[in-house]
Amino acid sequence: MSRLISPAALRALLLADSEFALLDVREQGVHYRGHPFFACSLPLSRLEMLVADLLPRRSVPAVLLDGGGEGLAERAAAKLAELGYTDLAILDGGCAGWKAAGGELFSGVNVPSKAFGEFVEHHYDTPRVPPQEIRRLIDRGRKLVILDSRPYEEYHRMNIPGGIDAPGAELVYRVHELAPEPDTLVVVNCAGRTRSIIGCQSLRNAGIPNEVVALKDGTMGWELAGYRCERGSTAVAPAPSVAGAARARAAAERVAQRFAVKFASRGDVEAWQRDAGRTLYLLDVRTPQEFQQLHIAGARHAPGGQLVQATDEFIGVRGARIVLIDPARVRSVMTASWLNQMGWSEVYVLEPAGENGFGGWALESGPRRQTPAGFKPWRTVTAGESASGRGEGGATVLDLATSLRFRDGHVPGAWWAVRARLGEARAKLADARSLLLTSEDGTLAHLAAAEAQALWPNAEIRVLEGGNAAWFAAQLPAETGSDNATTAADDVWYKPYDHAGDYERHARAYLSWEVALAEQIKRDPAIRFRTYD
Repeated sequence: MSRLISPAALRALLLADSEFALLDVREQGVHYRGHPFFACSLPLSRLEMLVADLLPRRSVPAVLLDGGGEGLAERAAAKLAELGYTDLAILDGGCAGWKAAGGELFSGVNVPSKAFGEFVEHHYDTPRVPPQEIRRLIDRGRKLVILDSRPYEEYHRMNIPGGIDAPGAELVYRVHELAPEPDTLVVVNCAGRTRSIIGCQSLRNAGIPNEVVALKDGTMGWELAGYRCERGSTAVAPAPSVAGAARARAAAERVAQRFAVKFASRGDVEAWQRDAGRTLYLLDVRTPQEFQQLHIAGARHAPGGQLVQATDEFIGVRGARIVLIDPARVRSVMTASWLNQMGWSEVYVLEPAGENGFGGWALESGPRRQTPAGFKPWRTVTAGESASGRGEGGATVLDLATSLRFRDGHVPGAWWAVRARLGEARAKLADARSLLLTSEDGTLAHLAAAEAQALWPNAEIRVLEGGNAAWFAAQLPAETGSDNATTAADDVWYKPYDHAGDYERHARAYLSWEVALAEQIKRDPAIRFRTYD
């Protein structure tokens, strides 16, 4: 049974060091408009798909919030209780109550990481160079290398001409092969600001002899300056040589000493795994390819750069123990150094052991698979069966994928809905006698099927087997656009380049928002970043 917690009591929790989770159960696009600084986004629509990773310990205290008086927090609390979570509270008045009590609301997503990036730039005076200057250096033949600190998918979509993908924590590990001569200028970029700043400062903290600068405002700044980005690039930083790896380990050792990085043995971690009173995260910070090739059983993939960039998507419990895994002990050390500075107190690097670094651990290979909490499969039809049975009198298709993915491609004639707002879909499709639910891969459709049956008690409810992925894989007809929406398209955050038009306005607004965070965090006493000078 959940209880109410006052804004004053929540503020006391935020100032203490005990474990607890603060969860915003509104859709991500609504969360984006304003929330307390440390609130993690856990949309009610996708709660079962996310909660086991965010809250691995079911007895952890959790505070839920919505906008205030919406009933979403109560619905989420009931669902979490069904899943076995035992210590649930609801913020009295939600975001509105928090603000009325003098609490600060922050717009945006991944706010703690974004604000930390701005703090880092101010604290270290991280050098940043505008796109026009980089363009001039390139035209003059300056010896330089451009390293893109984003995951490959983002890099492949658009990148600075000539850039090489070296995501986040990979920079210190791989830079020695890319800039072996000290007179090579190293330029680090991302899409906007945070990963450029953190990436640049990582190399500076590691003490590489090269001059290192951040490209001011990343690919957004590059395009706003009138330059074109490349699309479809495939240049990836190579794995380090033996000599390069040795230099990277030496650099990481210097960082570990400066930023008080802590280490843990296999015995330590196994003891923590048996501790039912504390939350433990096992996070493998290597590349996706390395993780899939071999990883510790039960570990979650959290590539180092993205973990620092979006901490709230990986770690939902404040005060939890965090163990970072990398047999090379470079990516883990670099990531730990940043988490320490962000204010996390219980961060540990797992000491490598044995020939492959995983001595004694049970290991797995392949992508990590996890069944959503409380998952119960529903009756399905295949894409082929559905396609042959469509037409006059066929099923009404209800697509629960994100509004962005629905816009980019869906079953012809499908309606789009948000699971937590199925009541709005019911109002538009009251006469439906046969409903076919689908989503990205079908998982969310299965989770929503019983709820749909309750709303359409006389309708036949089926789930598209394999979801939209199976439909597209079968090369069946598809259409694009956002017609047939049953609710507002505020389920997810739209990046500047996701908007159908006026990219420049959205990009400038996003960059201004990031810069403004440096001042806003000064008004919240619970925000306590650390410095190690």
